[in-house]
Amino acid sequence: MTEPAPFYSDVAAGPDPDICAWATASDGVRLRLGLWKGGRAGTVLLYPGRTEYLEKYAGAAAAFAAHDLCMTAIDWRGQGLADRLVEPRYLGHVGEIGDYQLDAEPLLALARAEGLPEPFYVIGHSMGGAIALRAIYEGLPVAAAGFTAPMWGVSMAPHLRPVAWALSWAADLVGQGARLTPGTSPVNYAAEAPFEGNMLTRDPEMFETLRRQVTTHPDLALGGPSLHWLRQSMMECRRLMARPAPDLPTLTFLGANERIVETAPIKARMASWPKGELRIVPDAEHEVMMETPDCRAQVFDGFAAFFKAHGVA
Repeated sequence: MTEPAPFYSDVAAGPDPDICAWATASDGVRLRLGLWKGGRAGTVLLYPGRTEYLEKYAGAAAAFAAHDLCMTAIDWRGQGLADRLVEPRYLGHVGEIGDYQLDAEPLLALARAEGLPEPFYVIGHSMGGAIALRAIYEGLPVAAAGFTAPMWGVSMAPHLRPVAWALSWAADLVGQGARLTPGTSPVNYAAEAPFEGNMLTRDPEMFETLRRQVTTHPDLALGGPSLHWLRQSMMECRRLMARPAPDLPTLTFLGANERIVETAPIKARMASWPKGELRIVPDAEHEVMMETPDCRAQVFDGFAAFFKAHGVA
């Protein structure tokens, strides 16, 4: 029996989930899971990015339902309504990057317990792209994968990269890893950035939805990452990119204007992925699933067609 969890319908980007429930990872961290029953053609396991939460992906659930697909999503540890790991609450933090794999286990278990249709597919956005790729290497039972702007490299100016490695290492060494990374803000990006020139989306309604979610319900909001999170993420990206591409059909969408994650590792990895395809979305920013209507259609229609073409569990 799952314990119901709150869902903020007043700001959601789409329909309420059929199930919104608390779950507990094997190390005791409380998570929030969402499940949308959309059809019988399969199930998307959606792995959100850093700072994200279920309400943001209700629109994605509706889009996949239109293609006869169910969807599940999660509030990872340290964000959304899941347990925050450090104080202050706004700080994006994780103990070990591999802990996110502990979070993914209850999400898969819920999909199976509720009898959601197979085959299963995974889509990882931004940080969720790194988590999903690690899960695939560890045997996640999916027939195909999708990524949107996956975090396979942490974006920063080249001259700052050695500084980031040294500073984050030193902070951990002296017990200061739970400090805000210099140059980042304690305020959620969507809450403080102007629409003009923003790095998320060119769609003003979608941008306002993101802003409204974190200003109406500040408990959803997350600010910049800790120095420990930064070091853990850089190490994980390095490890992931050192491995050969998995033997799995994969489609990746990347906005042509991407400025949040590093794009070179994405292009290199997809060029070397035998069953992989990279599609550049013209004029799009980071949030290709929350871009203008034509971009969203390109992404959701593309994923649905790709998954159905590779839907052998």
